[in-house]
Amino acid sequence: MESTADDALAKIAGNVVASADPGRAMRAWREKLGIRQKALADALHMSASVLSDYESGRRPSPGVGFVRKYVAALVRLDESKGRVVSQLVSSGKDEAILSIGEFHSPVDATRILKALNATVLTGDPASVRLYGYTVVDSIKTIYALSGYDFYRIFGATTERALVFTKVGMGRSPLVAIRVSQLKPRVVVIHGPKEVDPLAVDLAKKEGLVLALSGAPTEEGVIEALSAFRQ
Repeated sequence: MESTADDALAKIAGNVVASADPGRAMRAWREKLGIRQKALADALHMSASVLSDYESGRRPSPGVGFVRKYVAALVRLDESKGRVVSQLVSSGKDEAILSIGEFHSPVDATRILKALNATVLTGDPASVRLYGYTVVDSIKTIYALSGYDFYRIFGATTERALVFTKVGMGRSPLVAIRVSQLKPRVVVIHGPKEVDPLAVDLAKKEGLVLALSGAPTEEGVIEALSAFRQ
């Protein structure tokens, strides 16, 4: 159990620290683990109002030390109830996940999109830096992954490009992201010639970069992304 807790702490803390909005990331993990703000505040020996300020961004970022304490308390509370941490850090390979990787150093989103021969549909990738990628089979992801299994696609951080292959018009992947607490920074659709306007609208509402890849094959997408891990 100790190694599971350590893995969970490293995974969630890494996600929060790398996030463009650490407060939002902390809150997303707390809500996904079903931990009440008051219970977490008590575990951290602080008032719920101060914790709320950190999560909402009303207070300046508390720093890496606080993030580690925050996440450690989350993991302890979750494991005391015997719930979902082990599922979130599971290393088991899902058929829906075709390829997943983390970069040794951040990569500009524009480089990723260029490698995928992608056209930007909404959002500005110029200021986005990515720390990893995941390529998923959209059909298997939507129909085979459920509940906490879906969160395995985020790897070590949400600061990543999430590529959906075998896409029809792009609506279903964006709906799945819309209802998820965790969001990738960049979503790439591979398969269709054009994307459903609803998918573009959902991406805009979530503040995501959405792009349509013109890579000829699924294998080509995976190969192009794998090159950034070198």
